[in-house]
Amino acid sequence: MGGGFGIFDIILFAMLAAFLVYRLRSVLGKRTGHEHRRSESSDSFPASENASETGNDNVIALPDRGPEVVEPELEPDSPLAAGLTQVKIADPSFEVGPFLQGAQAAFEMIINAYATGDGKTLNTLLSAEVYENFASAIRSRELANNAQESTLVGIDSAELLEVEMQGDDAMVTVKFVSDQINATIDDNGEVVDGDRNAVVTVTDIWTFARDTRTSDPNWKLVATRSPS
Repeated sequence: MGGGFGIFDIILFAMLAAFLVYRLRSVLGKRTGHEHRRSESSDSFPASENASETGNDNVIALPDRGPEVVEPELEPDSPLAAGLTQVKIADPSFEVGPFLQGAQAAFEMIINAYATGDGKTLNTLLSAEVYENFASAIRSRELANNAQESTLVGIDSAELLEVEMQGDDAMVTVKFVSDQINATIDDNGEVVDGDRNAVVTVTDIWTFARDTRTSDPNWKLVATRSPS
């Protein structure tokens, strides 16, 4: 047959090639067109410098921890249902679940930034008025040569309280119940307020806002209050 390939050699190589293709597909897998992709939505919050590892510096990655987000069951004629309808008319991409996840991430970032005096992060997450309130408290703390130690142990719940449109601004109010450790320390390292070893349950009511006329998907904290 000389130096050429015979018919059996050709069949053998074809079988070997088919086997290698099969093994390669089994190792690498194959794309079906149904892989999960995170959709673009308006339920985002501004990012700090340390939270931009997603490749998009304008939004933060949603945390994998925290309580499971459960969308509220609404009475059709309730103010909350009416408010959600108004917001979804102004912004059809709004979804309660992703919003609450983003709000929890923002809650943690704001608490940490306030404790460390990180004004740059606070400025991205707060409205001008709320930022000035936080900055004033930080300045007073620094003038007294005190430092704040805060640890967010966990968020127990994030509940939607109020939703409404004020002009073109969507306003969403959330009640956070969290476990925290808070202490104010003087320049001698002594505790002047709070307790480094005590976990306390804290309830905060925060209102976030977004201008629905703009393409900017980010929400900012515009008001805070304690339960009455």
